Amino acid sequence: MSEIAGAETAVDVAKLTFDEALFELQRTVSELEQGGLPLERSIALYERGVAVHEHCALLLGQAELRVQKLLDRSSGAIEAAEVRSSDVADQD
Repeated sequence: MSEIAGAETAVDVAKLTFDEALFELQRTVSELEQGGLPLERSIALYERGVAVHEHCALLLGQAELRVQKLLDRSSGAIEAAEVRSSDVADQD
């Protein structure tokens, strides 16, 4: 896979909602499990699956952080807080 194609894949993955990414990951796993694919197609699917998995993990981390911030509010009032990807990365 060329660097340009890899960059386009990363951009596409970053635009997916969690539900879209989870659906794509399930479809990818199913296709790989069926077997009978050429090696290059299998590798490309696996690479895409890893990227989608990482995106899902990032989105889940963001959701978890948002919930934690809601629970940690000392006033007891529930208020959603905006969370950036860098906030989640800083938590690791």
